[in-house]
Amino acid sequence: MNAIPAYLQQNYDWAYIRPGAVRLFERAWLVDLILWGNYRRLGDAALAALGEALPGRTLQIACVYGDLSLRIAARVPQDGMFEVIDVLPVQLENLRQKLPTEARVRISQQDSTALDMPDACQDRALLFFLMHEQPADARARTLAEALRVVKPGGKVVIVDFARPRWWHPLRYVWLPVLHQIEPFAADLWRGGVKSWLPESPLIAGMERTSYFGGMYQRIVLTRG
Repeated sequence: MNAIPAYLQQNYDWAYIRPGAVRLFERAWLVDLILWGNYRRLGDAALAALGEALPGRTLQIACVYGDLSLRIAARVPQDGMFEVIDVLPVQLENLRQKLPTEARVRISQQDSTALDMPDACQDRALLFFLMHEQPADARARTLAEALRVVKPGGKVVIVDFARPRWWHPLRYVWLPVLHQIEPFAADLWRGGVKSWLPESPLIAGMERTSYFGGMYQRIVLTRG
């Protein structure tokens, strides 16, 4: 049994840990509202990077409110495997309730900073709005683990916040809000991706795409 990280208990009890919070936020319209109407678009961006069909093994690191995991599972062929890990049992149980009985999904409680998996066992991995929820040290370990478990030539797909362009009206009102409810999110605003994506010999390539005036980003890392 994995212990709940202290940063989660201290900062995200209201969003992910309390059963009442899970019931509250597991609403498509609310998830979309939180992302300023971009949930579907960003989910599409993640799916486009992962691929139209997902043979082999696909890993989602941390559960996601909404239907993204169901959409991924629908792309996994009969001989493929989709695995979702999360450190919170309540989140895994919420996902179980959403998935159809025939879905080819393996669910396990694991800490993203110390995955219980061998090296190079996954063809691709997804981190959807996880990076901004972790302090720098946990974020670095999570990324290192994602790169470790993905096979050479495979992809690590990251979708998360970014710094909006200077003309974006939300740039000047959203950051103070994030400081209150998402204390680590500002890290993704400072200095661009290079400031929080650690250098690693396992990264053979990186592609970055911006969305919604730069407020969101998709980063695709190719494992060397």
